[in-house]
Amino acid sequence: MEENLDKNNKINKEISDNTTKSNSEEIKVPKSEKVINMDINNGDSATKVVIKNENNTPEKPITKPKKELPIEKKPFQEFINIHLIPSLTEEINQRGLEINNINLTNTNRPIAGDKCWVINCEIKDTCNFWLSFERDDISSLKSISLSKPNQQPSIIESFLIDEKRITLKLIISRVLQRLNGQKLIGVN
Repeated sequence: MEENLDKNNKINKEISDNTTKSNSEEIKVPKSEKVINMDINNGDSATKVVIKNENNTPEKPITKPKKELPIEKKPFQEFINIHLIPSLTEEINQRGLEINNINLTNTNRPIAGDKCWVINCEIKDTCNFWLSFERDDISSLKSISLSKPNQQPSIIESFLIDEKRITLKLIISRVLQRLNGQKLIGVN
């Protein structure tokens, strides 16, 4: 029993000596930890003593990735040209129709004649429509005009005036609803 106490005292002294050594002295164990194995009772059981270095580097804070802006919050021209026009074209093509021309221009609104942003779309052998935005902002006042091929529009209608939140899907669904309401892209 005294042998075990002597061994423990010797190991404790060694641990104490190692922790009080100055940093300038060379220690042959890694700085991060020191492991001491000692046998008690002639190898019947083993105790493991671990000394951890207290100079651990602090973990870097994890930075959250910046959330990308919703497409409706992107600049007007980017929203229209990169998201709305391609999505609208795809939806119309899925209904078996072909678009001859679709573009965004800052021009005179059909019928009213005031200058605004206008998406002009010509659907082959079906109809033309003009979706107008008063300003370069998708939440600005909007209107839509429709006509049969090779004709000028005769009516201008307000578009999405009661909606609080304008989304890409909402604009597309309401354009298709207007075209369908006039029986231009399908039967009711």
